[in-house]
Amino acid sequence: MGAQRRKLMASLAVIFAVNILIITLAQSAQAATYRQGSSGEAVRTIQTKLQRWGYYDGAIDGIFGSETTAAVKEFQRKNGLAVDGIVGPRTLEALGMPTGGSTSSAQQGSVDLLARVISAEARGEPYSGQVAVGAVILNRVEHPSFPNTIAGVVYQPGAFTCMVDGQFDQPVADSAYKAARDALNGADPSGGAIYYFNPATATSSWIWSRPLITVIGKHRFCA
Repeated sequence: MGAQRRKLMASLAVIFAVNILIITLAQSAQAATYRQGSSGEAVRTIQTKLQRWGYYDGAIDGIFGSETTAAVKEFQRKNGLAVDGIVGPRTLEALGMPTGGSTSSAQQGSVDLLARVISAEARGEPYSGQVAVGAVILNRVEHPSFPNTIAGVVYQPGAFTCMVDGQFDQPVADSAYKAARDALNGADPSGGAIYYFNPATATSSWIWSRPLITVIGKHRFCA
């Protein structure tokens, strides 16, 4: 009986260990989430980004307090996200931070943000021109002169007029979602461009100095 008991106890110990491992893996696979009461380096990064973009003027202390919550809500409101003050996968993606979640969640966040800019900047343009705008953003992500995330490129000060003229907050055209997916899948009608502009409205002499690659609709796409 002693040997059988030891064997049973050993089997139970193995089962227990396996269950603990499964739970641990499941928890690690969950997306990172930060809310009021959280603290640490990730919260400090959130505060820094929100301060840089004008949403937060409190202390960069890594403590998720009421001021940080209010700033997060305003950021969410301006970017078409659920306004709950919680920095989950979608908000992390919009902030240009690792989500810690599933690849599909991160990809959807990229599609949503890219589509919003495409719609704001190229609504009414030919479909290839919409894809090209998305491709320019992705080309910047890969270029050493620009931030290395979609959100970083989109929210870079002065990068896109839609961020200051209110177009970014308008409803997203259905075609923009398809254009965003095509751009993320590698389509690039811009020919590798990292700039584009509308010659009818451009006021910068510098942008005219950029080497022209192609013209699609009302936009000139440049290197």
